[in-house]
Amino acid sequence: MAEDVNIHIIQYVAILGSVVFIASVLFLISRRKLKEEFSLLWLFFGFVFLFLSIWRKSLDSIASFLGIAYAPAAIFLILIIAIISILIHFSIAMSGLTERVKTLVQEIGLLKVEKGRKNQRRNLDKDS
Repeated sequence: MAEDVNIHIIQYVAILGSVVFIASVLFLISRRKLKEEFSLLWLFFGFVFLFLSIWRKSLDSIASFLGIAYAPAAIFLILIIAIISILIHFSIAMSGLTERVKTLVQEIGLLKVEKGRKNQRRNLDKDS
């Protein structure tokens, strides 16, 4: 069964998948659906997987360097690193946005209080 698998077909599918992924990210950037700052990690890991797809021995080399006996398991390690990196990046971005929203809410609250005071002064001036 394992002898029937054509390794070149798997490689071509992996290359095609990587190219489609990179093209999709670039399309989303061009349509302004994805900001450039958030797309850098997606593009980086897209090119990592394209590199791994083109140079088949790279996975064996990486697995050997890391001491992983079964080379395809190295791809799971790379996927986990990619996911954790992207999650950390998004957490940092969300933390910054949370602080900005908090500041904006405080500023809006202060503006409402100031507007209320001005309205009270106008009403007092009208009554006088």
